[in-house]
Amino acid sequence: MRDGSGIDAYETAARPTRAWVLHPDIRADKARRLPEHGLAEAVSLAAALPGMEVLGAEVVRLPRLQPGMLFGSGKVAELKARFAAEEVELVLVDGPVSPVQQRNLEKEWGVKLLDRTGLILEIFADRARTREGVLQVELAALSYQRTRLVRAWTHLERQRGGFGFVGGPGETQIEADRRAIDDQVIRIKRQLDKVVRTRELHRAARRKVPFPIVALVGYTNAGKSTLFNRATGAEVLAKDMLFATLDPTMRGVTLPSGRKVILSDTVGFISDLPTQLVAAFRATLEEVLEADLILHVRDIAHPESAEQAADVTDILASLGVKAATPMFEVWNKLDLVDATTHDGLIRQAEAREHVFAVSALTGEGLNRLLEAVSTAFDEEKTDLTLTLPFSEGRKHAWLHAEGVVLAERQLEDGWQLDLRWTARQEARWRGL
Repeated sequence: MRDGSGIDAYETAARPTRAWVLHPDIRADKARRLPEHGLAEAVSLAAALPGMEVLGAEVVRLPRLQPGMLFGSGKVAELKARFAAEEVELVLVDGPVSPVQQRNLEKEWGVKLLDRTGLILEIFADRARTREGVLQVELAALSYQRTRLVRAWTHLERQRGGFGFVGGPGETQIEADRRAIDDQVIRIKRQLDKVVRTRELHRAARRKVPFPIVALVGYTNAGKSTLFNRATGAEVLAKDMLFATLDPTMRGVTLPSGRKVILSDTVGFISDLPTQLVAAFRATLEEVLEADLILHVRDIAHPESAEQAADVTDILASLGVKAATPMFEVWNKLDLVDATTHDGLIRQAEAREHVFAVSALTGEGLNRLLEAVSTAFDEEKTDLTLTLPFSEGRKHAWLHAEGVVLAERQLEDGWQLDLRWTARQEARWRGL
């Protein structure tokens, strides 16, 4: 696997990396979800990383966290013997691990260790395809790595200041490494600023286009890309895998009513999404802030669908998505539930406003969803008579392209137009 994140890379060419997954369950914590489901998600995360062979996984129940080793001494010794017997090379801890805990456990077990944040960063580094995606992952990884220099570097002797043997003790190597990372972060942020400005120009251009934007959001592996492909006829990668889609994609869609919209597929969310990634991907996720309608896609067949939906809601709120932005819930993966549950879900969805039960894989329920999307943009229209000088040819052409001109009269110095348009179209016209 390529070392795109700046974190230790693992050789996968010869054979898979032998890994073990641990999910700490701290009794004092009131977690939103069951530890067994958290462990299953962690195993899926590990499986999403190429060249990884998960030999085993377990929930480790703890009365409290140990500051030095995370786990108690007895459990550490028990796991050490197991890892040695299984020839484990990498341990994945589904939760935060401090730099000191990581260093101590790696030394005690003789293995590499990644916490949840490190694992997600590795996956993102492997999946990033666009220049923006690569830069965002690299920035997040450097921010993460900067706090872990205590374990990442062993050459912590002081460097000599000045020239030759004349100077006295200089900065420690860890300080030099931290400074090098800070310089790299500044360089990447400058590059990302250029990308952000370009993306903003694209958004500004889209605001002038008379097509509303519909954004797909949801927990990772909820089926957003499959739904996107079914609605648009595109061929975005859609796999039963966490974070199969990383870079956002936008396509035009003609709804059953004939109305055209732009559909946007975004990166999937996950519980405890690393703060570094939320910050780094803010420019990408801001596409959601620009949306006229949000489709929250849920894997309704998942045992923790409600908990996943709550995680998505929390992340949307942290991004600053306005409560006024219309949102539909899309209960996806009807094809994975039994017949009784299937019929019950359809009845529940039909009884609730702005909830739609679908199967993106088979297309079931998709027409009802698309018709509702079209209806959502059927806004109230007002009539207006407007006079435009001949010098405003571009605005004149835009009004005709929008189809809002009811009648037109040519005067000596311009056109007099009778219009019927929505508030959205009026706002866009005034922004031309």
